[in-house]
Parts: sequence; structure tokens; C-alpha cells
Amino acid sequence: MVYSLALLGNLLLASAALAAPSSRLGARLDRRRNGQQSKPVNRLTDGHEVSNVEYSSNWAGAVYDSYPSGTFKSVTGTFIVPTPKAASGSSSGSASAWVGIDGDTCGNAILQTGVDFTVTNGAVSYDAWYEWYPDYAYDFSGITISAGDSITTTVTATSTKAGTAVITNNTTGKTVTKSLTSTYALCEENAEWIVEDYEEGSSLVTFANFGTVTFTGASAGLVAGGSIGPGSADTIDIEQNSQVLTSVSTTSTSVTVSYV
Repeated sequence: MVYSLALLGNLLLASAALAAPSSRLGARLDRRRNGQQSKPVNRLTDGHEVSNVEYSSNWAGAVYDSYPSGTFKSVTGTFIVPTPKAASGSSSGSASAWVGIDGDTCGNAILQTGVDFTVTNGAVSYDAWYEWYPDYAYDFSGITISAGDSITTTVTATSTKAGTAVITNNTTGKTVTKSLTSTYALCEENAEWIVEDYEEGSSLVTFANFGTVTFTGASAGLVAGGSIGPGSADTIDIEQNSQVLTSVSTTSTSVTVSYV
């Protein structure tokens, strides 16, 4: 990952904006400018993995990680927007629910789209975004999101270096679409449904208690035709400071991620 250097003055301004819940829009824009970013999975190998369940510091959800390059061309899933709460001992926190292609066994690029949910001193905000890693995440404009809304997220790779990110708010009927290109090629070998503790600058944000996010209608489109559900995907839980923070389960059409 290559991070752009920011002047100290800009960092101080960004910190001030983030501390002010009354100007959350400005804070979100500063956060994007200063490098909010989803990252490839950071798997942990501490010896307590069980069958089909692994652990990472930043991803919780379901991932296909044993297919060859050129397998997956799209991923979709629908979830109900939760109301985040600050974790015990914190006054703020954030988490992000998204679907994507690559980022596990292929860390060169990730095509992804999703929704951040953030709480700052009791004030809750939501952001719909898209990203082609290693570029940063960018907010969609023209869509509003509230707790309880039904959101469908879909990414489609039209080639290894081009694709689309689409978010539909099924509750309001609004859809936003972004066509993306990148010089960083997808491998098309991973498909995932994830709740993430994302990075801001060069460190993880404080992880919010997001309750439960269930991706329904979850499927991954295949380059060869047809699609598969997440039922046989590997599951990943987030572990930080020797504490497991999530619990993940799957069915043939859904992925459930709960904060524990």
C-alpha cells in the first residue's frame, strides 16, 4: 500500500473536523482526503483456527479463497443498515459493510463497494462508498442512508481493469452507480461479503459495535457463467488484542456477521 504524505497542518485540521459531530459531512470529506481505505485481509496465525474459520485483525465475513484466477466477475448482497454503538470504553467508532472481488489470496487489487456506519459522541452517520484498491475509498453522492434501510451492494468486473460499483437503497428507491478503471489488475479469484474495521491514515479506526449485519441474496457471479452462494466459503472473524470481536455464519444465500 502506498500512502500519500500529508502536511502536519492538514492532519491537525482533519483531527479537529473529526472531533466535531456537528460538522460530520466535513469530517467525512477530510477522512477521505486523508486516506480512509479498505485493506486486504490481515490474517492472524495464532494457532487456534478451527475448520473453515480463520481470524484477522480487520475482516469479518465470508471469503472464497481457493479458486483460480479468472473465476469471479461479480458479487452482490443485501443488508439492513444497523445503528452502531461505541464499543465499551470508547466514545466513537466505525465499521464498514461491503462486497468485493479479491483482497485475500490476491492482494494486488480489490473492487468493492459498501456502507460505513459511524458513531461519534452519540451522533450516528452513514456513508455509501466505492473503491478500487490500492486507490482510496470515495463517497457516492446523491444517496442518503438511514438506520433500518435495506441496501443492496453489487460490484461487477467487466475486465480485470474495469468494472462498476452499484448501491441501491431499496427503502428509498435510489440507486447510484460508478464506473471504475484501474492500472491495478484484479485476479478475479476471491469473492467476499465483509464487515471491516477499516484504516484511516495508517491505523485501524476504533471498531464500532454494529450489532448484526446479514447479507441476504448473497451470490458471486462466475466468469464461466452461473453463480454460487456463500455457503461453502471460508469464514473469518475479527480478533484484536487477543479478543474475538465477531461471530460469522453462512447459509447457501446469506452471510451473518455479529458483534460479540
